[in-house]
Amino acid sequence: MKVFISSDMEGVAGIVHGEHTLREGREHDRARTLMTHEVNAAVEGALEAGASTVLVNDSHGTMRNILPEELHEAAELITGTPKPLSMMQGIDPTFDAAFFLGYHARRGAYGGVLEHTYHGGVISDVAVNGQPMGETGINAAVAGYFEVPVALVTGDRVVTEEALSLLRLVETVTVKEGVGRFAARCLSPVKARKLIREGAVKALKRLDEFKPFRIEPPISLDVTFIHTGMTEMAELVPGTKRVDGRTVSFSSNDYLQAFKALRAMITLAGTSL
Repeated sequence: MKVFISSDMEGVAGIVHGEHTLREGREHDRARTLMTHEVNAAVEGALEAGASTVLVNDSHGTMRNILPEELHEAAELITGTPKPLSMMQGIDPTFDAAFFLGYHARRGAYGGVLEHTYHGGVISDVAVNGQPMGETGINAAVAGYFEVPVALVTGDRVVTEEALSLLRLVETVTVKEGVGRFAARCLSPVKARKLIREGAVKALKRLDEFKPFRIEPPISLDVTFIHTGMTEMAELVPGTKRVDGRTVSFSSNDYLQAFKALRAMITLAGTSL
């Protein structure tokens, strides 16, 4: 059994602020340790449930956060950026399940800790076929493109509820509850890791229940940016159409093409920060 893990940071127990999540933050090194240990808990659970291969993709910020020297020896790590599939680099049809660890709610979700969608300084909203989506949905559809089901999502209560609403059948582990955008009531890291390990075991034991999350064509992608200058830059991506001052649309019959167009838009829009 092969398990793919996409690991973000904002949804890790104890992490609530940019001083945790940003490379220059005073508490970033502590956050890296917390993140690495939650990944290890999921790896341990996957192995306990029978996984023979576990591939971990560091999916936060610079994507150089997980401490290689502290990563479980049975796992392999993809680290660094840019990567063609970004948060989903390494996924392919040979995997049996995907885990999303330390995930956060989509931009604007009430009660979401550090909520945003891919680039908080650029993206206001993303909708796929008219449905607003955060990273959970966008990335689950990449896994679905390769016929891989998302089996486990961990993070704050808002993102686990988001995952259940969108994916319907998925194992979730809630490690904190938002008090505000930069505050949360958190489980102790030890308790969070225990629940994540147990959640990984449960997820793989339930694997037959889960189905790949697929976006059927034609695919319509609508991306709303923070200001019009960003939209002007995003409009340079071939195939995009300006909808209004801050929104562009992109249509395709191939989800992976739409995903890569989204990444290109975000990169170009980021030059107008």
